[in-house]
Amino acid sequence: MTELLSPQALEDSLRDIGATRYHNLHPFHGLLHGGKLNKGQVQAWALNRYCYQAAIPRKDAALMSGLTDRELRREWLHRILDHDGFGDDPGGLERWLTLTDGLGLDRDYVMSMEGALPATRMAVESYVRFVGERPTLEAIASSLTELFAPTIHRERISGMLENYRFISDDVMTYFQRRLTQAPRDVEFALGYVKREATTPERQRAVLDALRFKCNVLWTQLDALHSAYVEPGRVPPGAFVPEGNA
Repeated sequence: MTELLSPQALEDSLRDIGATRYHNLHPFHGLLHGGKLNKGQVQAWALNRYCYQAAIPRKDAALMSGLTDRELRREWLHRILDHDGFGDDPGGLERWLTLTDGLGLDRDYVMSMEGALPATRMAVESYVRFVGERPTLEAIASSLTELFAPTIHRERISGMLENYRFISDDVMTYFQRRLTQAPRDVEFALGYVKREATTPERQRAVLDALRFKCNVLWTQLDALHSAYVEPGRVPPGAFVPEGNA
């Protein structure tokens, strides 16, 4: 990029990244939402995805540690509370554990992350480090995968409820809640990015940050597909579904 994009052109470029790189395009999601996985494979997905869910408040805390703007800290704080919970709201992490409970996974085992794939944990930790080390603008831009999240959440809710007898409404509350939380979050983050990316260099960094985040999400599904869809590829120490041991 050598020329400055208008704010709308920058938003269009961000959305183009989602249209070509977001993980809803990964074959694993087609299998998951289409009812093509068995219960053990769905368990593996939920268990590994917990690693990412647990990292979200950590990465947001890392971002906040570098913020000198009090109002920006106040705006970002609710993201941590959305996931860790506050007051009567148990939070997104608890809602995710409701899903893994419903799938028959031991809660302590899920929370230990001992059975997670090595690639999952490495991808997740790379995201936490990125947000903690990169400038605020890039850290915030990396959250803009939320632009595309409501679509995948709606697909997941309808597809999994329709196609799996072991999935019920009460275990899908995480995704139902994110249908309202994600648009609120992205409205602020997108506005911030469009306002603060005032040079071609800053705009290029913003686009690269979103590409990086898409790669983090894609890598997690590559690992799941390799380990649990392609037979015999589960790494030592990782979760093995019943019947496959």
